[in-house]
Amino acid sequence: MQKTNDNQTGVINPGSGKKKNDFFKSIINSIKKDYAVLILSAVSFLVLAVICFFGVTKNLTIAAFSLSEYEVGMIADRNIDSDRALPATAAYPFAIGDHERIIKKGFPITDENYKKLEKMANTKEYIDYRAYADTLLYLFLLMILWVLLYSDKLLGRKPSFKELLIEIIFFIAIYAVTMIAQQFRFFAISSYHLTIAIPTAMFIFLIALLFGEKSSVYFSIIVALGVYNASGFDPVPFLFTLAIAFSATRIVRQIENRIDMVFASLAIALLNIVFMLVLKILFNDTFDNIGIVMFALAVNGFVSGIFALGFITPLEQILNTASVFRLMDLSDLNNPTMRKLLLNASGTYNHSMMVATLAENACKAIGANFLVARVGAYYHDIGKMDQSEYFVENQSGHNKHDDMNPSLSVSVIRSHVKRGVEKAHQLHLPPQVIDIISEHHGNSVIAYFYGEEKKVNPDVREEDFSYNGVPPTTKESAVVMLADTVEAACRTLEKPSVSRLDKFIQMLISAKLEHHQLDNCPLTFKELTIVRESFVTILAGYYHSRIEYPDQKDPDSEEKKEEAKVPSKATSKIPSKLKAKAKRKGKKE
Repeated sequence: MQKTNDNQTGVINPGSGKKKNDFFKSIINSIKKDYAVLILSAVSFLVLAVICFFGVTKNLTIAAFSLSEYEVGMIADRNIDSDRALPATAAYPFAIGDHERIIKKGFPITDENYKKLEKMANTKEYIDYRAYADTLLYLFLLMILWVLLYSDKLLGRKPSFKELLIEIIFFIAIYAVTMIAQQFRFFAISSYHLTIAIPTAMFIFLIALLFGEKSSVYFSIIVALGVYNASGFDPVPFLFTLAIAFSATRIVRQIENRIDMVFASLAIALLNIVFMLVLKILFNDTFDNIGIVMFALAVNGFVSGIFALGFITPLEQILNTASVFRLMDLSDLNNPTMRKLLLNASGTYNHSMMVATLAENACKAIGANFLVARVGAYYHDIGKMDQSEYFVENQSGHNKHDDMNPSLSVSVIRSHVKRGVEKAHQLHLPPQVIDIISEHHGNSVIAYFYGEEKKVNPDVREEDFSYNGVPPTTKESAVVMLADTVEAACRTLEKPSVSRLDKFIQMLISAKLEHHQLDNCPLTFKELTIVRESFVTILAGYYHSRIEYPDQKDPDSEEKKEEAKVPSKATSKIPSKLKAKAKRKGKKE
């Protein structure tokens, strides 16, 4: 059959209009969804516009070019006209006419021409709107780059409103300080003196600790480009800011305790000096007065780390972020929640400790956030504290579920996830930890009670015997789910050798894959293999065989031997032939 073009036959394709409508609907929906971020972007752009306005009025620029670019005798490479009439003053006893040509392209700049350029640049009433428009356009393009870098795909997660707000505040602070510092004589001496005033390291420390390494790297790029604009497109502050920002991000990655921030401060102070020397050599600059600059930069670096240490505690509480310091505090097992879990549900406590060990080592092996996994594993079953007797790890004898209907048992079992999330909110735990609590069972089926109910009611639905959560959405949450499943299941494994553990864990992970519990997390098959191997290593060490020493007898076997030696009164009266007959009968049964 011959195909015809709709445009040639005059037939309008109805699908094209539908696609356009869907496109506009998606844009409208995204605007509705992220309207707070759009408002934040607009407000921040207005604040930067005000800062730029005052900066431009104080800069010595003419037609968007700095006065320092011109000198007497040079050949002009452009035409510059006055946009208004300027009367004579005491400092400049000559007038400038409206739209008067000050310099002409291709002609040398005379002393009179230069004086007029200087008059235009130093007149407060003269505002270089072209330079102002160029700056606004640059900032608008920088904002677009910011949106692209902080998209879900590049960042790997959706940034919160609080994160964007803090980072915009930090950017505005650095931009404003860079622009205002140039008005002071000491910082205006050279580009190297200007770098002393820029508090890059302090803000990078805070962002890396609060929001992670990737967010800090992206912010480093944005803030360096912002400093490049605020410093009049000077390459020295730009390169220095970029180098220090990347270095501070890398240093924070190794920090685990608050005292480590002191050593990080000393490292940044040393790197400030090193980068300054490198830039001096790179731009073939003189080393006059370098001692003052190096000392001031060292103080800048050290003070930045100390200030970051002071600000991190209130910020992590206000923003409720999973910073390394907060996670270390939450992993302290002497806190009231962990002590209550130990007292009320000792079996659950021991189970959580083992899950934490498995999850932490697996996350280290795949490069995930092992601190988040460890804390999430500690708290993942805190919902069991109030009804600990209904969970098998806390039972010692009678099982309460033997006297309950399977559907009622299921409601009790799956309620611990909801209770855990509620307690986590009361404790003001970070969102990453709360997500692990809510996702560690996903929406999987509670198999035992589902099987019991199916014996009575073959038409039972799996949904009625499933958890109400969602499958894990992060690597850490998925690893905790697998560690929870593996730790509980391997307790039932007889003779847990390495090969048996490996096969059993592989079977458990495959079951999670088949039931679509790992569909929403970014774990790869290679990482799953690494996780499985990590689990096998830990559990093989935990269940390793032990030597039976002569003085360590099984008390149950000793009791049985004693009972065999001392016959009861009832059995002693039975003739030996009858005893043998009864024994043979018991064996047959």
